[in-house]
Amino acid sequence: MAIKKGIYAASMSIFKDDLSLDINSTIQHAERLIEEGCHGVAMFGSTGQSQLISTKEKKQLIEQLSDSRFKEYFLIGTGSNSLNENIEIMKYCLKNKFNRFLIMSPAYYKYGDEGAYSFFSNMIQKIPESEIILYNFEKLSGYKFSSEIVKKLVKDFPKQILGIKDSTYNLYETLKIPNFLVFPGSETKLLKGLELGCSGIISAVCNVTARLARKVYDDYNDGKKQTFNKKLCDVRSIFDNFNLISGVHTFMSFEDNKYKNILPPLSLLNEVQKKELMSKLKDLNFVPEKKEAA
Repeated sequence: MAIKKGIYAASMSIFKDDLSLDINSTIQHAERLIEEGCHGVAMFGSTGQSQLISTKEKKQLIEQLSDSRFKEYFLIGTGSNSLNENIEIMKYCLKNKFNRFLIMSPAYYKYGDEGAYSFFSNMIQKIPESEIILYNFEKLSGYKFSSEIVKKLVKDFPKQILGIKDSTYNLYETLKIPNFLVFPGSETKLLKGLELGCSGIISAVCNVTARLARKVYDDYNDGKKQTFNKKLCDVRSIFDNFNLISGVHTFMSFEDNKYKNILPPLSLLNEVQKKELMSKLKDLNFVPEKKEAA
């Protein structure tokens, strides 16, 4: 199935008490997001703590994910700075019938458009079957895509470079490429982006706003009056006051304790932050649904 427009969650990863990846719970969480309205889910993005998870664990999850009834709805993030490790993970994905990827250019090292082009072109030459959503997030990678390099990549690799997640927000308002998918990385940009011709969003906070975001998306496409967008944006704006990974894990831990585990050096919000987050969300009547004991 081709990558489609819509609401995508950058899905969380869930960990056991020994901090190993809880594969079953991670897949179940992602499947629930689709049931709640997401058109798709990105696994092992930055929200999924992909840079902190071993390649072995990623492969174990990918293998089990291939049995999911929602298999066609997943994008796979590689979450590695290493070109060869990215290729290794992508080849393993192909072995398990996944060819759709969300890939950020390497972090830490300083480079420009030529370096980014070399990174992706070498990858595509080794994995020509891949369909790639570029991940533009200067805050994490230290590099931001220019419109020129995106256009060059699309021109040279039209079957592989299909879209971009723009979390730097330097492209979503102005980048216009026919049949190219553009996904801002925030709920606050969803409606404006749709009005500008964007494709939807890929967002960390969709882990908790999937239903709201889907309602805004559907109402726009159905030509209905927007009655949920303000609440959606207000919820996102509250989470933006905190580290997003810490915030969504803290919020979800009120529903189920399994969300409390998080990989160092990350952590849950401290008590002061937790009270602030939950108080502000309560004022919006946006509270977690406590999971009942079986």
